[in-house]
Amino acid sequence: MDWTLEVVVLPVSDLDGAIAFYRDRVGFDLDHDTRNEHMHVAQLTPRGSGCSIVVGSLPSQNEMAPGSMRGLQLCVADAYAARAELVSRGVECSEVTVFDERDGGTFFGFADPDGNTWGVQQLQVRGEQPLIPHDGRDRFDA
Repeated sequence: MDWTLEVVVLPVSDLDGAIAFYRDRVGFDLDHDTRNEHMHVAQLTPRGSGCSIVVGSLPSQNEMAPGSMRGLQLCVADAYAARAELVSRGVECSEVTVFDERDGGTFFGFADPDGNTWGVQQLQVRGEQPLIPHDGRDRFDA
């Protein structure tokens, strides 16, 4: 049986601010932004990923302190280019550090406005063999 991780709930204090940060500065796709009298929930997905983050006001999200998630990890084919892209969009990032010269040993990090932290790992193989191939369509197009 396959088990896939498809959603990570991310605790934030300002939902609209978090949507703007992850969509406009980090570059995640906004899959949906649902608001009604009971809740406000948004799902954002890094391009090329099968896993999304969800921010919102559901009870499970309100049980976690904003900024309490540490070490969420993204993978990119080129850490230097990814860092430069984020910095150009106003995201404060750590310097790129090479822990091991082999593929997978290069990292940098950043935090969202609440302090949830992200590690970004360079896996050059992702440039050659993406986990989710891009076919030019939005991931929710039929």
